[in-house]
Amino acid sequence: MTAILDWPVEACDALGTALWSAQDIAAATNGTIGGGDFAVSGCAIDSREVMEGDLFIALPGDNADGHRFVDGAMLRGASGALVAQTVAHPHVRVADTVAALDALGRAGRARLLPDARVIGVTGSAGKTGVKEALYAALDRSSRGQAHRSVKSFNNHVGVPLSLARMPARTRYGVFEMGMNHAGELSALTRLVRPHVALVTTIAPAHIGHFPDEAAIAAAKAEIFEGLEPGGIAIIPADNPHVELLAHVAARHAAHVIRFGAAASADVRLIDALPTAQGGTLVTAEFSAATGSPRKLCYTVSQPGAHWAVNSLCVMAAVAAVGGDLGAAGLALAEMPDLAGRGARHTIAVDGGGTALLIDESYNANPASMRVTVAQLGATRANRRIAVLGAMRELGDASDRYHADLAAPLVEAGVAKVVLVGAEMAALGAALGKIAASSLARAPDFVHVPGAAQAAELLGSPDWAPRDGDAILIKGSNSVGLGALVKALTQRTISQGGPAPGDN
Repeated sequence: MTAILDWPVEACDALGTALWSAQDIAAATNGTIGGGDFAVSGCAIDSREVMEGDLFIALPGDNADGHRFVDGAMLRGASGALVAQTVAHPHVRVADTVAALDALGRAGRARLLPDARVIGVTGSAGKTGVKEALYAALDRSSRGQAHRSVKSFNNHVGVPLSLARMPARTRYGVFEMGMNHAGELSALTRLVRPHVALVTTIAPAHIGHFPDEAAIAAAKAEIFEGLEPGGIAIIPADNPHVELLAHVAARHAAHVIRFGAAASADVRLIDALPTAQGGTLVTAEFSAATGSPRKLCYTVSQPGAHWAVNSLCVMAAVAAVGGDLGAAGLALAEMPDLAGRGARHTIAVDGGGTALLIDESYNANPASMRVTVAQLGATRANRRIAVLGAMRELGDASDRYHADLAAPLVEAGVAKVVLVGAEMAALGAALGKIAASSLARAPDFVHVPGAAQAAELLGSPDWAPRDGDAILIKGSNSVGLGALVKALTQRTISQGGPAPGDN
């Protein structure tokens, strides 16, 4: 007779199925339950984003107090609220909801089972993409037991909120951490307490708040301060500040792993070949220092040489937490585009035909601008158009960093450039000098004050997208180029895949 196999018993089976009960929330925040018992399946701080079963956390704000929106959150389906004043709904009342959110985040981290592993991600560029790739890789191998911070929830509110949203059954947690001042990462990493902390790269993002890039590197290296005992630091071997990062990491990490193309890299890029679909076929070598010496060959769906390097730190982190590298390779090959960070749309154009729209509208700094413009240059197209928004928080060096984009635009063979925002005047002046010198063919350019004027320009006969064009839209989020992307993609006929005729 065939034996009946028992379902395997796991430690997480003893855990509750709700994200938080009212009793759990009260215990974590030193709060008082009121209005009846409740349990929640999620957490939200914006009443417009509340989903059925959520805990609505009423935070004070510069423009509006979250307590004003408790009624609306409950109408949208919230099961309870975390408040600092009595409300006519099931709630936990605390003295300070900001402090309570931190406490709930700490409790979310503390209740993970001993074999769970947490990864912290920071860097001047690429951290959201790397975080998403890590989540995809670990979620695939753990059959849905991975958790990550959504969007770019990487600050003093987003990080504890992401921790509070983490189920107790989580096997892998991946958290993005950002900063624009020294000391911020030090606080965030002590909340996350990662087993693995990685830095994607160091570049002059937010340099207006720092004296130089070395100071940025030192601030990013704060992520290592929160490492758990025996923790692993992962750093970019090709970056000029790698030794600074390594020196700080060595004070907090049991092991330091370097990734990149440099000979000193422990996870080293051997080869990177473009694929017909626009991605990259990567061959990487793992040294004995990683604990699993081997060579791997895998495909990265995202376009650009920077993604080949990004994939190395993803693989290094997966190996560091004991994840499945085969599943990671499959996840990288199937990873979808990221809205605002390289998503590709095929849009219909006037007169018939299609054009490729590359959406990089969420963020921009000098390093990511150069990489993305180079990727535009590598994209096959009848005509290349760049809509570039101002880069913010660059301080006294802002004009120089903007002007330095002129040469990459020429090298990429960009035909037309729309410059958006006051800071882009310096780039306009640099392009004008190139055009006047006749030493190189400078692109046609127009400088406009804002996204609305850029949209109007792209509707004019000379600047409207044509069949076979490739259009890059990139700038700091505060410039508002996401609205331009939305307007152009209203005519979207497909997403992803190769460009017409072909982040």
